[in-house]
Amino acid sequence: MRKLFGTDGIRGVANREPMTPETMVKVGRAAAHLLRRSTQRPAIVIGKDTRLTGYMLETALTAGITSMGVDVLLVGPLPTPGIAFITRSLRADAGVVISASHNPYEDNGVKFFSADGLKLPDAMEEKIEELIFSGEVDGIRAAPREIGKAYRISDAVGRYIEFAKTTLPKGMTLKGMRVAVDCANGAAYKVSPAVLKELNAEVVPLNVQPDGTNINKGCGSLHPEGLRRAVVRHKAHIGFAHDGDADRVLFVDERGELVDGDHILALCALDLKREGRLHEDTIVATVMSNIGLEIAMQEAGIRVVRTAVGDRHVLEEMLAKRYTLGGEQSGHIIFLEHNTTGDGIVTALQVLAAMQRHGKRLSELSACMTSYPQVLVNVQVRRERALEELPRVQQVIRSAERRLGKTGRVLVRLSGTEPVARVMVEGREDQTVERLAREIALVIETEMG
Repeated sequence: MRKLFGTDGIRGVANREPMTPETMVKVGRAAAHLLRRSTQRPAIVIGKDTRLTGYMLETALTAGITSMGVDVLLVGPLPTPGIAFITRSLRADAGVVISASHNPYEDNGVKFFSADGLKLPDAMEEKIEELIFSGEVDGIRAAPREIGKAYRISDAVGRYIEFAKTTLPKGMTLKGMRVAVDCANGAAYKVSPAVLKELNAEVVPLNVQPDGTNINKGCGSLHPEGLRRAVVRHKAHIGFAHDGDADRVLFVDERGELVDGDHILALCALDLKREGRLHEDTIVATVMSNIGLEIAMQEAGIRVVRTAVGDRHVLEEMLAKRYTLGGEQSGHIIFLEHNTTGDGIVTALQVLAAMQRHGKRLSELSACMTSYPQVLVNVQVRRERALEELPRVQQVIRSAERRLGKTGRVLVRLSGTEPVARVMVEGREDQTVERLAREIALVIETEMG
Protein backbone atom coordinates (compact mmCIF):
# COMPACT_ATOMS: atom_id res chain seq x y z
CA MET A 1 0.00 0.00 0.00
CA ARG A 2 1.20 3.50 -0.85
CA LYS A 3 1.78 5.69 2.21
CA LEU A 4 2.21 9.09 0.55
CA PHE A 5 1.54 9.12 -3.17
CA GLY A 6 -1.95 8.72 -4.60
CA THR A 7 -3.08 8.81 -8.21
CA ASP A 8 -2.03 12.45 -8.56
CA GLY A 9 0.91 13.00 -6.24
CA ILE A 10 0.68 13.64 -2.50
CA ARG A 11 -2.42 15.46 -1.28
CA GLY A 12 -4.16 16.31 1.98
CA VAL A 13 -5.19 19.03 4.40
CA ALA A 14 -2.38 21.56 4.77
CA ASN A 15 -0.36 21.38 8.00
CA ARG A 16 -1.70 17.90 8.73
CA GLU A 17 0.15 14.76 7.71
CA PRO A 18 1.33 14.24 5.09
CA MET A 19 1.14 17.91 4.05
CA THR A 20 3.37 19.15 6.88
CA PRO A 21 6.72 20.95 6.69
CA GLU A 22 8.43 18.03 8.41
CA THR A 23 7.25 15.50 5.84
CA MET A 24 7.89 17.84 2.91
CA VAL A 25 11.51 18.26 4.01
CA LYS A 26 11.85 14.48 3.84
CA VAL A 27 10.11 14.30 0.47
CA GLY A 28 12.48 16.94 -0.89
CA ARG A 29 15.50 15.11 0.52
CA ALA A 30 14.46 11.74 -0.93
CA ALA A 31 13.70 13.14 -4.39
CA ALA A 32 16.96 15.09 -4.42
CA HIS A 33 18.95 12.04 -3.36
CA LEU A 34 17.58 10.02 -6.28
CA LEU A 35 18.51 12.78 -8.71
CA ARG A 36 21.94 13.30 -7.18
CA ARG A 37 22.81 9.68 -7.86
CA SER A 38 22.26 10.14 -11.62
CA THR A 39 23.41 13.75 -12.15
CA GLN A 40 26.38 15.57 -10.67
CA ARG A 41 24.71 18.92 -9.87
CA PRO A 42 20.96 18.59 -10.51
CA ALA A 43 18.37 21.36 -10.35
CA ILE A 44 14.66 21.08 -9.52
CA VAL A 45 11.99 23.60 -10.51
CA ILE A 46 9.38 24.40 -7.84
CA GLY A 47 6.14 26.18 -8.74
CA LYS A 48 2.82 26.56 -6.98
CA ASP A 49 -0.72 27.88 -7.14
CA THR A 50 -2.02 30.76 -5.00
CA ARG A 51 -2.83 28.94 -1.75
CA LEU A 52 -1.61 30.58 1.44
CA THR A 53 0.03 27.32 2.49
CA GLY A 54 2.14 27.20 -0.66
CA TYR A 55 4.78 29.39 0.99
CA MET A 56 5.21 26.96 3.88
CA LEU A 57 5.47 23.86 1.68
CA GLU A 58 7.71 25.59 -0.87
CA THR A 59 10.16 26.55 1.88
CA ALA A 60 10.16 23.04 3.36
CA LEU A 61 10.76 21.35 0.01
CA THR A 62 13.50 23.85 -0.81
CA ALA A 63 15.24 23.13 2.49
CA GLY A 64 15.09 19.38 1.93
CA ILE A 65 16.29 19.55 -1.67
CA THR A 66 19.17 21.96 -1.10
CA SER A 67 20.34 19.98 1.96
CA MET A 68 21.17 17.13 -0.43
CA GLY A 69 23.31 19.25 -2.74
CA VAL A 70 20.65 19.96 -5.35
CA ASP A 71 19.74 23.44 -6.61
CA VAL A 72 16.17 24.79 -6.62
CA LEU A 73 14.66 27.07 -9.28
CA LEU A 74 11.68 28.93 -7.80
CA VAL A 75 9.09 30.15 -10.32
CA GLY A 76 6.27 31.20 -7.96
CA PRO A 77 2.58 30.96 -8.92
CA LEU A 78 2.28 29.32 -12.33
CA PRO A 79 -0.18 26.83 -13.88
CA THR A 80 0.77 23.17 -13.63
CA PRO A 81 1.31 22.91 -17.41
CA GLY A 82 3.51 26.00 -17.18
CA ILE A 83 5.72 24.26 -14.64
CA ALA A 84 5.99 21.22 -16.93
CA PHE A 85 7.02 23.57 -19.76
CA ILE A 86 9.49 25.54 -17.63
CA THR A 87 11.10 22.31 -16.39
CA ARG A 88 11.86 21.42 -20.01
CA SER A 89 12.75 24.97 -21.02
CA LEU A 90 15.29 25.45 -18.22
CA ARG A 91 16.76 21.97 -18.81
CA ALA A 92 16.04 21.17 -15.16
CA ASP A 93 16.26 17.60 -13.89
CA ALA A 94 12.76 17.59 -12.35
CA GLY A 95 9.83 19.84 -11.54
CA VAL A 96 7.57 20.12 -8.50
CA VAL A 97 4.03 21.50 -8.44
CA ILE A 98 2.55 22.59 -5.11
CA SER A 99 -1.21 22.54 -5.68
CA ALA A 100 -4.40 20.72 -4.80
CA SER A 101 -5.95 21.59 -8.15
CA HIS A 102 -9.73 22.12 -7.82
CA ASN A 103 -9.85 21.38 -4.07
CA PRO A 104 -10.62 24.10 -1.49
CA TYR A 105 -7.78 26.26 -0.15
CA GLU A 106 -7.44 24.22 3.07
CA ASP A 107 -6.03 21.36 0.99
CA ASN A 108 -2.70 21.27 -0.76
CA GLY A 109 -0.62 18.77 -2.68
CA VAL A 110 2.72 18.01 -4.28
CA LYS A 111 3.42 16.26 -7.55
CA PHE A 112 6.61 15.78 -9.51
CA PHE A 113 7.55 16.07 -13.16
CA SER A 114 10.53 14.40 -14.76
CA ALA A 115 13.04 16.36 -16.84
CA ASP A 116 10.89 15.91 -19.96
CA GLY A 117 7.77 17.30 -18.28
CA LEU A 118 6.11 13.95 -17.62
CA LYS A 119 4.70 12.80 -14.29
CA LEU A 120 7.09 10.58 -12.38
CA PRO A 121 6.68 6.84 -12.94
CA ASP A 122 5.13 4.81 -10.13
CA ALA A 123 8.48 3.12 -9.49
CA MET A 124 10.16 6.46 -8.76
CA GLU A 125 7.38 7.52 -6.38
CA GLU A 126 7.66 4.18 -4.61
CA LYS A 127 11.42 4.65 -4.25
CA ILE A 128 10.87 8.10 -2.66
CA GLU A 129 8.50 6.53 -0.13
CA GLU A 130 10.95 3.71 0.57
CA LEU A 131 13.78 6.16 1.25
CA ILE A 132 11.59 8.13 3.67
CA PHE A 133 9.96 5.33 5.64
CA SER A 134 13.03 3.12 5.84
CA GLY A 135 14.98 6.02 7.34
CA GLU A 136 17.71 5.48 4.75
CA VAL A 137 17.72 9.09 3.63
CA ASP A 138 18.03 10.43 7.22
CA GLY A 139 21.71 9.61 7.45
CA ILE A 140 22.68 11.13 4.12
CA ARG A 141 23.94 14.71 4.15
CA ALA A 142 25.75 16.92 1.67
CA ALA A 143 28.99 18.47 2.82
CA PRO A 144 28.68 22.20 3.67
CA ARG A 145 30.46 23.23 0.47
CA GLU A 146 28.08 21.08 -1.59
CA ILE A 147 24.75 22.38 -0.23
CA GLY A 148 22.46 23.53 -3.02
CA LYS A 149 21.33 27.06 -3.82
CA ALA A 150 17.83 28.42 -4.43
CA TYR A 151 17.33 30.82 -7.35
CA ARG A 152 14.26 32.91 -8.12
CA ILE A 153 13.36 32.69 -11.85
CA SER A 154 11.84 36.09 -12.54
CA ASP A 155 10.80 35.55 -16.16
CA ALA A 156 8.94 32.24 -15.80
CA VAL A 157 5.51 33.82 -16.36
CA GLY A 158 6.74 35.60 -19.47
CA ARG A 159 8.31 32.43 -20.86
CA TYR A 160 5.08 30.50 -20.45
CA ILE A 161 2.99 33.30 -21.99
CA GLU A 162 5.19 33.29 -25.08
CA PHE A 163 5.02 29.50 -25.28
CA ALA A 164 1.22 29.49 -25.06
CA LYS A 165 0.93 32.12 -27.80
CA THR A 166 3.00 29.99 -30.18
CA THR A 167 0.34 27.25 -30.06
CA LEU A 168 -2.02 29.52 -32.02
CA PRO A 169 -1.46 29.17 -35.81
CA LYS A 170 1.16 31.56 -37.15
CA GLY A 171 -0.32 34.90 -38.16
CA MET A 172 -3.68 34.27 -36.45
CA THR A 173 -4.89 36.75 -33.85
CA LEU A 174 -8.01 37.00 -31.70
CA LYS A 175 -8.82 40.53 -32.82
CA GLY A 176 -12.54 41.20 -32.71
CA MET A 177 -13.25 38.45 -30.19
CA ARG A 178 -14.59 39.21 -26.73
CA VAL A 179 -13.54 36.48 -24.29
CA ALA A 180 -14.59 36.04 -20.66
CA VAL A 181 -12.11 34.08 -18.56
CA ASP A 182 -12.57 32.87 -14.97
CA CYS A 183 -9.17 32.20 -13.39
CA ALA A 184 -10.58 30.76 -10.12
CA ASN A 185 -8.28 33.10 -8.14
CA GLY A 186 -5.69 30.47 -8.92
CA ALA A 187 -2.44 29.91 -10.76
CA ALA A 188 -3.65 31.34 -14.09
CA TYR A 189 -4.70 34.72 -12.70
CA LYS A 190 -1.86 36.54 -14.49
CA VAL A 191 -1.13 34.26 -17.40
CA SER A 192 -4.51 33.59 -18.97
CA PRO A 193 -5.70 37.21 -19.35
CA ALA A 194 -2.22 38.26 -20.53
CA VAL A 195 -2.11 35.62 -23.28
CA LEU A 196 -5.52 36.67 -24.58
CA LYS A 197 -4.68 40.39 -24.48
CA GLU A 198 -1.38 39.89 -26.27
CA LEU A 199 -3.28 38.05 -29.01
CA ASN A 200 -5.55 41.12 -29.35
CA ALA A 201 -8.69 39.68 -27.77
CA GLU A 202 -11.00 41.88 -25.71
CA VAL A 203 -10.83 40.25 -22.28
CA VAL A 204 -13.43 40.11 -19.52
CA PRO A 205 -11.36 38.83 -16.55
CA LEU A 206 -13.08 37.15 -13.60
CA ASN A 207 -11.63 36.03 -10.25
CA VAL A 208 -8.11 37.33 -10.78
CA GLN A 209 -7.50 38.66 -7.26
CA PRO A 210 -6.16 35.75 -5.19
CA ASP A 211 -5.77 36.35 -1.47
CA GLY A 212 -4.47 32.91 -0.48
CA THR A 213 -7.84 31.61 0.69
CA ASN A 214 -10.27 32.33 -2.16
CA ILE A 215 -8.87 29.86 -4.71
CA ASN A 216 -11.77 27.87 -6.27
CA LYS A 217 -14.19 29.51 -3.81
CA GLY A 218 -17.50 29.74 -5.67
CA CYS A 219 -15.68 30.23 -8.94
CA GLY A 220 -13.64 28.49 -11.62
CA SER A 221 -14.44 25.32 -13.51
CA LEU A 222 -16.39 23.78 -10.60
CA HIS A 223 -18.61 26.85 -10.20
CA PRO A 224 -19.28 28.27 -13.68
CA GLU A 225 -22.46 30.20 -12.80
CA GLY A 226 -20.68 33.56 -12.63
CA LEU A 227 -18.94 32.91 -15.93
CA ARG A 228 -22.26 32.06 -17.61
CA ARG A 229 -23.77 35.33 -16.40
CA ALA A 230 -20.70 37.31 -17.49
CA VAL A 231 -20.75 35.87 -21.01
CA VAL A 232 -24.39 36.87 -21.48
CA ARG A 233 -24.03 40.26 -19.77
CA HIS A 234 -20.92 41.28 -21.75
CA LYS A 235 -22.12 39.63 -24.98
CA ALA A 236 -18.87 37.66 -25.13
CA HIS A 237 -18.20 35.31 -28.02
CA ILE A 238 -16.97 32.64 -25.61
CA GLY A 239 -16.11 32.09 -21.96
CA PHE A 240 -13.84 29.61 -20.25
CA ALA A 241 -13.02 28.74 -16.66
CA HIS A 242 -9.89 27.21 -15.15
CA ASP A 243 -9.47 25.23 -11.99
CA GLY A 244 -6.94 26.24 -9.33
CA ASP A 245 -3.85 25.02 -11.18
CA ALA A 246 -5.24 25.62 -14.71
CA ASP A 247 -4.56 22.18 -16.13
CA ARG A 248 -8.24 21.88 -17.01
CA VAL A 249 -10.78 24.18 -18.62
CA LEU A 250 -14.54 24.32 -18.97
CA PHE A 251 -16.25 26.38 -21.70
CA VAL A 252 -19.37 28.49 -22.02
CA ASP A 253 -20.74 29.27 -25.47
CA GLU A 254 -22.09 32.63 -26.60
CA ARG A 255 -25.55 31.75 -25.26
CA GLY A 256 -24.22 31.07 -21.76
CA GLU A 257 -24.53 27.28 -22.16
CA LEU A 258 -21.90 24.97 -20.68
CA VAL A 259 -19.66 22.95 -23.00
CA ASP A 260 -17.84 20.07 -21.30
CA GLY A 261 -14.61 18.25 -22.09
CA ASP A 262 -16.27 15.59 -24.23
CA HIS A 263 -17.66 18.19 -26.64
CA ILE A 264 -14.29 19.98 -26.70
CA LEU A 265 -12.55 16.68 -27.50
CA ALA A 266 -15.04 16.06 -30.31
CA LEU A 267 -14.76 19.46 -31.97
CA CYS A 268 -10.95 19.53 -31.63
CA ALA A 269 -10.69 16.00 -33.04
CA LEU A 270 -12.71 17.02 -36.10
CA ASP A 271 -10.60 20.16 -36.51
CA LEU A 272 -7.32 18.23 -36.27
CA LYS A 273 -8.60 15.58 -38.70
CA ARG A 274 -9.46 18.25 -41.26
CA GLU A 275 -5.96 19.69 -40.80
CA GLY A 276 -4.39 16.22 -41.25
CA ARG A 277 -2.88 16.40 -37.73
CA LEU A 278 -4.88 13.69 -35.92
CA HIS A 279 -2.48 10.76 -35.68
CA GLU A 280 -4.09 7.53 -36.90
CA ASP A 281 -7.47 9.32 -36.72
CA THR A 282 -7.65 8.32 -33.05
CA ILE A 283 -8.33 10.14 -29.80
CA VAL A 284 -7.94 8.94 -26.21
CA ALA A 285 -10.74 9.37 -23.65
CA THR A 286 -11.56 7.75 -20.32
CA VAL A 287 -14.30 5.37 -19.24
CA MET A 288 -16.17 8.44 -17.94
CA SER A 289 -16.54 10.04 -21.36
CA ASN A 290 -20.09 10.13 -22.68
CA ILE A 291 -21.14 7.44 -25.12
CA GLY A 292 -22.26 10.27 -27.39
CA LEU A 293 -18.59 11.09 -28.01
CA GLU A 294 -17.94 7.60 -29.28
CA ILE A 295 -20.99 7.70 -31.57
CA ALA A 296 -20.07 11.11 -33.05
CA MET A 297 -16.46 10.10 -33.62
CA GLN A 298 -17.45 6.80 -35.23
CA GLU A 299 -19.62 8.69 -37.71
CA ALA A 300 -16.63 10.93 -38.54
CA GLY A 301 -14.25 8.01 -39.03
CA ILE A 302 -12.38 8.65 -35.78
CA ARG A 303 -11.58 5.90 -33.28
CA VAL A 304 -11.93 6.43 -29.52
CA VAL A 305 -9.56 4.55 -27.20
CA ARG A 306 -10.72 4.50 -23.57
CA THR A 307 -8.52 4.36 -20.47
CA ALA A 308 -9.05 4.35 -16.72
CA VAL A 309 -9.97 7.69 -15.16
CA GLY A 310 -7.09 10.13 -14.74
CA ASP A 311 -5.02 12.26 -17.07
CA ARG A 312 -1.99 10.10 -16.24
CA HIS A 313 -3.64 7.08 -17.91
CA VAL A 314 -4.70 9.17 -20.89
CA LEU A 315 -1.16 10.47 -21.36
CA GLU A 316 0.41 7.00 -21.01
CA GLU A 317 -1.80 5.71 -23.84
CA MET A 318 -1.04 8.75 -25.98
CA LEU A 319 2.70 8.41 -25.50
CA ALA A 320 2.65 4.68 -26.20
CA LYS A 321 0.91 5.10 -29.56
CA ARG A 322 1.89 8.73 -30.34
CA TYR A 323 -1.74 9.85 -30.42
CA THR A 324 -2.20 13.60 -30.84
CA LEU A 325 -5.26 14.33 -28.75
CA GLY A 326 -6.75 12.98 -25.55
CA GLY A 327 -8.59 14.10 -22.47
CA GLU A 328 -11.32 13.83 -19.92
CA GLN A 329 -14.88 15.02 -19.59
CA SER A 330 -13.73 17.25 -16.72
CA GLY A 331 -11.73 19.42 -19.12
CA HIS A 332 -8.24 17.90 -18.84
CA ILE A 333 -7.33 18.04 -22.53
CA ILE A 334 -3.86 17.06 -23.77
CA PHE A 335 -2.51 18.29 -27.10
CA LEU A 336 0.67 16.24 -27.24
CA GLU A 337 2.17 18.34 -30.03
CA HIS A 338 2.16 21.29 -27.61
CA ASN A 339 2.56 20.06 -24.02
CA THR A 340 2.98 16.93 -21.91
CA THR A 341 0.05 17.55 -19.59
CA GLY A 342 -3.47 18.92 -19.62
CA ASP A 343 -3.21 22.65 -20.36
CA GLY A 344 -6.27 24.84 -19.88
CA ILE A 345 -4.81 27.86 -21.64
CA VAL A 346 -3.50 25.94 -24.64
CA THR A 347 -6.83 24.11 -24.94
CA ALA A 348 -8.71 27.42 -24.93
CA LEU A 349 -6.46 28.73 -27.69
CA GLN A 350 -7.07 25.64 -29.84
CA VAL A 351 -10.83 26.10 -29.49
CA LEU A 352 -10.54 29.81 -30.34
CA ALA A 353 -8.40 28.88 -33.34
CA ALA A 354 -11.07 26.43 -34.56
CA MET A 355 -13.71 29.16 -34.24
CA GLN A 356 -11.54 31.56 -36.25
CA ARG A 357 -10.58 28.98 -38.84
CA HIS A 358 -14.14 27.90 -39.60
CA GLY A 359 -15.92 31.18 -38.88
CA LYS A 360 -18.35 29.45 -36.51
CA ARG A 361 -19.61 30.09 -33.01
CA LEU A 362 -18.81 27.66 -30.21
CA SER A 363 -22.45 26.53 -30.05
CA GLU A 364 -22.21 25.48 -33.70
CA LEU A 365 -18.89 23.66 -33.31
CA SER A 366 -19.92 21.84 -30.12
CA ALA A 367 -23.10 20.56 -31.78
CA CYS A 368 -20.91 17.94 -33.49
CA MET A 369 -21.92 15.48 -30.75
CA THR A 370 -25.04 14.82 -28.70
CA SER A 371 -24.59 13.79 -25.08
CA TYR A 372 -26.63 10.93 -23.67
CA PRO A 373 -28.16 11.62 -20.23
CA GLN A 374 -25.49 10.91 -17.64
CA VAL A 375 -25.72 11.07 -13.86
CA LEU A 376 -22.72 11.15 -11.52
CA VAL A 377 -23.28 10.65 -7.78
CA ASN A 378 -20.50 10.91 -5.19
CA VAL A 379 -20.91 8.85 -2.02
CA GLN A 380 -18.80 9.53 1.06
CA VAL A 381 -17.15 6.27 2.17
CA ARG A 382 -15.12 5.23 5.19
CA ARG A 383 -14.31 1.57 4.83
CA GLU A 384 -11.20 0.70 2.85
CA ARG A 385 -12.64 -2.27 0.95
CA ALA A 386 -12.69 -3.07 -2.74
CA LEU A 387 -16.11 -2.75 -4.37
CA GLU A 388 -15.67 -6.23 -5.81
CA GLU A 389 -15.70 -7.64 -2.28
CA LEU A 390 -19.22 -6.36 -1.54
CA PRO A 391 -21.91 -8.75 -2.92
CA ARG A 392 -24.83 -6.33 -2.43
CA VAL A 393 -23.01 -3.60 -4.34
CA GLN A 394 -22.19 -5.94 -7.20
CA GLN A 395 -25.78 -7.21 -7.29
CA VAL A 396 -27.32 -3.73 -7.62
CA ILE A 397 -24.78 -2.82 -10.34
CA ARG A 398 -25.61 -5.95 -12.37
CA SER A 399 -29.33 -5.25 -11.98
CA ALA A 400 -28.90 -1.71 -13.32
CA GLU A 401 -26.85 -2.95 -16.27
CA ARG A 402 -29.58 -5.45 -17.21
CA ARG A 403 -32.24 -2.72 -17.13
CA LEU A 404 -30.17 -0.43 -19.36
CA GLY A 405 -29.25 -3.12 -21.86
CA LYS A 406 -27.05 -2.01 -24.76
CA THR A 407 -28.25 1.60 -24.65
CA GLY A 408 -26.42 2.61 -21.47
CA ARG A 409 -23.50 2.09 -19.13
CA VAL A 410 -22.78 1.82 -15.41
CA LEU A 411 -19.42 2.72 -13.93
CA VAL A 412 -18.70 2.58 -10.19
CA ARG A 413 -15.25 3.30 -8.79
CA LEU A 414 -13.45 4.51 -5.68
CA SER A 415 -11.76 7.89 -6.07
CA GLY A 416 -7.98 7.91 -5.96
CA THR A 417 -7.84 11.39 -4.40
CA GLU A 418 -10.87 11.64 -2.09
CA PRO A 419 -12.75 9.31 0.32
CA VAL A 420 -15.67 8.92 -2.07
CA ALA A 421 -17.18 6.31 -4.37
CA ARG A 422 -18.23 7.69 -7.75
CA VAL A 423 -21.35 6.24 -9.38
CA MET A 424 -21.92 7.01 -13.05
CA VAL A 425 -25.00 5.84 -14.94
CA GLU A 426 -25.63 6.68 -18.58
CA GLY A 427 -28.59 5.93 -20.83
CA ARG A 428 -31.29 7.32 -23.08
CA GLU A 429 -33.80 8.47 -20.45
CA ASP A 430 -33.03 11.02 -17.72
CA GLN A 431 -35.42 9.59 -15.14
CA THR A 432 -34.13 6.06 -15.57
CA VAL A 433 -30.46 6.90 -15.16
CA GLU A 434 -31.20 9.18 -12.19
CA ARG A 435 -33.19 6.44 -10.41
CA LEU A 436 -30.59 3.75 -11.04
CA ALA A 437 -27.72 5.95 -9.88
CA ARG A 438 -29.52 6.73 -6.63
CA GLU A 439 -30.29 3.05 -6.04
CA ILE A 440 -26.62 2.10 -6.43
CA ALA A 441 -25.47 5.03 -4.28
CA LEU A 442 -27.84 4.04 -1.48
CA VAL A 443 -26.46 0.50 -1.34
CA ILE A 444 -22.84 1.79 -1.34
CA GLU A 445 -23.68 4.21 1.46
CA THR A 446 -25.19 1.39 3.50
CA GLU A 447 -22.22 -0.91 2.91
CA MET A 448 -19.31 1.56 3.06
CA GLY A 449 -20.57 4.87 4.47
